[in-house]
Amino acid sequence: MLDQVRTYFKQQEELYGDTLVLHDTDILTREGMVSKPDLTLDEFHRQIQNCQACSLGATRTHFVFGEGNPNANLMLIGEAPGEEEDKQGRPFVGQAGQLLDKILAAIDFDRKDVFICNILKCRPPQNRDPQPEEIDSCLPYLEKQIDLIQPKMILALGRIPAHVLLNTQASLNEMRQTVHRYRDIPVFVTYHPAALLRNTQWKRPVWEDVQKLRHLYDETVGDKPKWQSPRK
Repeated sequence: MLDQVRTYFKQQEELYGDTLVLHDTDILTREGMVSKPDLTLDEFHRQIQNCQACSLGATRTHFVFGEGNPNANLMLIGEAPGEEEDKQGRPFVGQAGQLLDKILAAIDFDRKDVFICNILKCRPPQNRDPQPEEIDSCLPYLEKQIDLIQPKMILALGRIPAHVLLNTQASLNEMRQTVHRYRDIPVFVTYHPAALLRNTQWKRPVWEDVQKLRHLYDETVGDKPKWQSPRK
């Protein structure tokens, strides 16, 4: 219990500096709580880049905050950094990242148009699945990123980010059939690009998913020239 309290206050310091902020969902909430100060995304990055809230802080090479447009209307959320991402400190820069770039380009998006990040900011050893305590430690950082960026749409890349954002244990194939909501933000779910490198038969479903996303984006956001699906 004491370790959880220490972790809580460490994250509060990284998120908000010297200002103590208490949320409705926190056990410490009281009347007259202090409003959180405004931050830029870069300022927030600097605040949390030395995080040691879980054991991954001791094994990482780089803290992978995320990158892209700080005012992006589309946010892409993956699982965790891989080996190459850990080396470079950037998300999706390995083979899976190159494939993601091609997927984005196919619907006329570029990295500079979107913001890309992960549930975890540090690489789990041997790219294993994130542990629940690691997710719990890192999730407030992702939530703050969403607060600061205020995307109009989210694309969850893979089973784990979809489970975390949507609080479900449904299969990925089930989840990708529906437009979900996270804090009233439309959420699409599709396969992680790394999975496509191992299972090429999933490329067609991903293409279907991102076409649906792009059409809804044009209908609801409309800040880009209207996109036309290529003819078969």
